[in-house]
Amino acid sequence: MLAVMSAAFGFAMNAHTNIVTNYFEEVLHFSGPQFGYITAIREVGGFVLIFLTALFYRISLQRVTTGALVILAIGYIFFSAAHSFLTVIPWVLITSFGFHTVLQTQAYLGMSLTTQDRSGTILGRMGAFTQAGTFLAYLMIFVTFQFGWLSFKPTFVILGALALVAALSIVRFPHLEDGRPRESAPKREPIVFKREYHYYYWLNFLDGARQQIFFSFGLWVLVNRFGFKVPQISLLLLVITFAGMVTAPYLGRWVDRRGERTTLSLVNLFYVVALGGYALAPNAWLACLFYLIYSIISPLSFIGGSSYLRKIAVPQDVASSLAMGVTLLHATAIVVPVVAGYILNFTGYQIPFVIACGFALLNFVVTLRLDPMKQRCRARIALDEAAGRFPASAE
Repeated sequence: MLAVMSAAFGFAMNAHTNIVTNYFEEVLHFSGPQFGYITAIREVGGFVLIFLTALFYRISLQRVTTGALVILAIGYIFFSAAHSFLTVIPWVLITSFGFHTVLQTQAYLGMSLTTQDRSGTILGRMGAFTQAGTFLAYLMIFVTFQFGWLSFKPTFVILGALALVAALSIVRFPHLEDGRPRESAPKREPIVFKREYHYYYWLNFLDGARQQIFFSFGLWVLVNRFGFKVPQISLLLLVITFAGMVTAPYLGRWVDRRGERTTLSLVNLFYVVALGGYALAPNAWLACLFYLIYSIISPLSFIGGSSYLRKIAVPQDVASSLAMGVTLLHATAIVVPVVAGYILNFTGYQIPFVIACGFALLNFVVTLRLDPMKQRCRARIALDEAAGRFPASAE
């Protein structure tokens, strides 16, 4: 069930990502700064996620996920009704509420399938199914747009239908804890914000600033500077998705074997190389190469952060803490794209990517301080000792 949901969700969400930049450029005629502004609006859904999670904390995550996917489907379908910057805003917000909720809940549902020592492996496998759906989506977009079989508006309706398939597939997902079935949904707290989880919060806060610069302007550079059309974007994303589909399970196992500190430290250094190279790339081939590097390693941030949280938090805090992490990730994501979009009025596109390198370096400093065993919260230490998982000296 989770595999089908991940594949259908990946199909709908990433096919939308594939075409929406060209849709904004070619149909709605956005200016460069407007790409930053619409990204900030889009991230409102992620910023308010903690409040949505608190509002529905008595509802099982299976039903929350189903509802979010239905909302996502509605947003994608009505994207086809937009004709300007202002008229697309409602559908950007609705889809934002939908997919940001699913991004958080699917991680928790996935980790419920197994113990914490295999969290990275399971999340990596989920990523592979998501990438498989994404690959099919990019293939469809490439073929249909290359030969003129589809335009933007009917494509949005198809993506809405795929989101509904994802909703139907997950509605009967069982209640699990550490891979064991249980009769009722595990208890979870409505809102969690604890000092003991502060490193997890910093990881998300800084990741948000870095990733939203790339999300806002990465494809835009290819479209605006190098003249890529929908088929060229689709072909690039097909290559990236195939590479991600192959590497995702290995990346998940890498986190389990090497640990979160080593993994996240290395990935932030690679971000600096990829973002810096993208900013300075003199031609489309090199730009595509650095785009590929960035895209392949980016899932490690989410997998590593989620795995780290599960090791330091008590079970009832995990779902709400994942939501808090998404909210903090988007606290910067609302401000940074607007500021970067404003900077584009006066400088070249390279400057925002240099700023993103700076955020990656700051996060590198944070990752060097990670130590899940020593940074467990007091309640988690007591729980582990009562279960006989770790001796008291491990504290």
